[in-house]
Amino acid sequence: MHRDQSPLRARSAPELVPSLYLPVDQMLDEFTRQPITAAFRFDPDMPALITVEFVAERGPGLVWRIGRELLHRGLTAMSGCGDVRMWPMAPGERPSSWLLLESQEVEALFEVPIPPLALWLDTTYRIISAEAEMTGLDWDAFLRDLLDGPEAAAD
Repeated sequence: MHRDQSPLRARSAPELVPSLYLPVDQMLDEFTRQPITAAFRFDPDMPALITVEFVAERGPGLVWRIGRELLHRGLTAMSGCGDVRMWPMAPGERPSSWLLLESQEVEALFEVPIPPLALWLDTTYRIISAEAEMTGLDWDAFLRDLLDGPEAAAD
């Protein structure tokens, strides 16, 4: 392999929106929180889905693909059904939303701070609008990725 040394290289698509590394709290029970990091990634080739990796301090992370619209709506109202749901918390000191993820293997509730996620999502919509996100979508790949469900992240 050879590395392109040209200073005129085009910027790669994933660099258009850098990943968002966000400290979130996983609720272990009603009173116990575990701080972890959630890495939100936007791929312009599949703009309808946001890849979220929950990075555990020990052990493998967990990767979920969540609809961008579900995340966006979940900042201000109840959003989603089934395996993924998101809704804003009651007004308080920190504007946050609850993110609930459920599957046969896992059930997890996270408190996600709204302001940084809202800004990041707005950036993704400036790159590809909600109206244009399905244009040119490879439906076979989209459905394959969507049906894969949560997976353990590779180290």
